[in-house]
Amino acid sequence: MSHHIGIVACSAEGAALCYRTVCLEGAAVMGRHAHPEVSLHTHSLADYMRCIYADDWQGVAELMLSSAEKLACIGADFLICPDNTIHRAFALVAPRSPRPWLHIVEEVAAEARRQNYRRLAVLGTRYTMEGPVYPAQLGAAGIDYAVPTAEERERIDQIIMDELVYAKFTPQSLSYFLQVIGRLKAVGCDAVVLGCTEIPLLVTPETSPLPTLDSTRILAQAAVRKAVGGGQRSVAS
Repeated sequence: MSHHIGIVACSAEGAALCYRTVCLEGAAVMGRHAHPEVSLHTHSLADYMRCIYADDWQGVAELMLSSAEKLACIGADFLICPDNTIHRAFALVAPRSPRPWLHIVEEVAAEARRQNYRRLAVLGTRYTMEGPVYPAQLGAAGIDYAVPTAEERERIDQIIMDELVYAKFTPQSLSYFLQVIGRLKAVGCDAVVLGCTEIPLLVTPETSPLPTLDSTRILAQAAVRKAVGGGQRSVAS
């Protein structure tokens, strides 16, 4: 008997990739056609963005907790959120959560350590690239990091919010991402964190100038391991 995974979603494309990965990884671990029970709830991305644009992280936390409560009520044993940006509100969520969580950035940091990466390029929304979550978690793991320039951050954020969340993936945007990753490789990064859950739908391991740490799939894989008793870390409620 596996545990029931609850997905607290934010943007559709990243959440769909996370759900799909849970099901595929479940079959790899549990057998043909098998995967843990999984449920997903999301508020409108617009509700999240109103709070984020207003720098209202308590408001973000309330939306996450609302989803957490609904998922707990239908039987979820633990929770994941396939969205790096809103993990900025995680410290406001965890103490009040009805269920324990896996933390997406903790899982990325653990995978980076497992692969002996020393300096990560971090790509994501500007709230992720400029926020405290990756510096704190990577610092705790003893891993250095670099982010794109201010101009690059602005353009990456625009591509994510105007294109990727709407499932628009263009050769021009891929070329821009690869250019930025290549520049960060040249300044000493040995892997790149695809730290927005839609980026892996654009940038693949085959196209990237650096090895990729796909935050969406890393989180989903960790959730499957936890669900089937693999002893992954969780942040207690």
